[in-house]
Amino acid sequence: MASHFLKTVSLAAMLAGLASSVQAETLTLWGGSPELEPFYNHVAAEMKAAHPDFELKVETISLREHEKRLAFALPAGSAADIVEMQSEAPRYVQSGLLAPAPEAINVFVKDPKNFSPVYIAAVSDSEHVYGVPLYHGQSALYYNTEKFAKAGLFGPPKTADDYSQYAAKLTERDASGNPTISGWSLRLSGGGQGISEKFWINLHQFGGKLVEKDGEGWKAAVANEAGRKALKQYLDQLFVAKTVSPQMKADAEAFELGQTAMFIRESWVIGDIAKKAPSLKYATAPLPTGSLVVPASLFVPADNDKSKLAWEFVQKTNAPENLQWLLDNVGWLPSRSNVDFSAIIAKKPVLEAFVAPPVDYTYFSLPPIAPSSEILTRFAARLEAAFANPALAKDDAAIDAMLKEASGEIDNILKREGLLAQ
Repeated sequence: MASHFLKTVSLAAMLAGLASSVQAETLTLWGGSPELEPFYNHVAAEMKAAHPDFELKVETISLREHEKRLAFALPAGSAADIVEMQSEAPRYVQSGLLAPAPEAINVFVKDPKNFSPVYIAAVSDSEHVYGVPLYHGQSALYYNTEKFAKAGLFGPPKTADDYSQYAAKLTERDASGNPTISGWSLRLSGGGQGISEKFWINLHQFGGKLVEKDGEGWKAAVANEAGRKALKQYLDQLFVAKTVSPQMKADAEAFELGQTAMFIRESWVIGDIAKKAPSLKYATAPLPTGSLVVPASLFVPADNDKSKLAWEFVQKTNAPENLQWLLDNVGWLPSRSNVDFSAIIAKKPVLEAFVAPPVDYTYFSLPPIAPSSEILTRFAARLEAAFANPALAKDDAAIDAMLKEASGEIDNILKREGLLAQ
């Protein structure tokens, strides 16, 4: 009887140990880009070479819902073992909710041969590295070559002002003069922060910034001539030239349906077009002066008992062959510098505008500060109100007043956080 009991206990202990071992080799990953799930699973399959029992549970949802999920789960200690984050990371670093990376990853990330300063800044503070840059959103122009030829245009616009002139020529209208196919699809609504990001891209073409570093602090930088030109361009398209309207289909959907001639977006659209509109005749081009980049990086929450395995997975995502797979199969742009993508570009020339822009092209990113998302969301609300106000279109003084008020709000947020330049 005792022998039978011992055997039962031994078997139970063995099964418990096996379950514990399997559990120890299982990681969860949360992301805000569902199209990345195949990539994460691809890397997980490679992890099995060193960890035969390795399993990855990927849970990806829309970006804004993902951000809300992190806001609840990280402070509660209930987040996944690995979390993908964009501009919201600094506030969690400052709150001590993300683990500093091991020394080997610290050295890897800080090596300028691997990453440019904009990506290093996205995952580190003055002392530590907290994550590994993976991919980034970076914009370029998509344009319908058939519609361009029909309008007598045989190349992309070269300057910010050219965009307005091209839009007027490309717009198709009904008998009443209302646009039925937009010349240029602008981001006019939805997503809050995304409206400000797209506006900032256009603002950059006029030499402007929404927020800028000043000494040890930050300040609003949009209440000036560049800001007025950028906002006036939107308003002109809406209410003067009437090349677009808020009621029209927009963005990638409109482009794929042939309902807009051009728009500005990230590289993921290339894969989307291949799936949804494979016969579409289009090309891509760099923007006139440069682009916003929004880095997406992988982090490990603090107090994670699987941190060693989690960091190993995070590091493996940055293997050159995996980043090549990411660009080729998903379309998002890897952030690591020293990887050869030439074979993929040769196969998909539309990637060249993203991966190999002109040498004088400039990149900028969102400020790596805790209130960055709040600043962009609040500014987006002001933009949406402006886009619904036709009286602004021919009133430069009113535009200046709106931008001055918006700058004051931004500076108040920075002051509240102790970040306002002195």
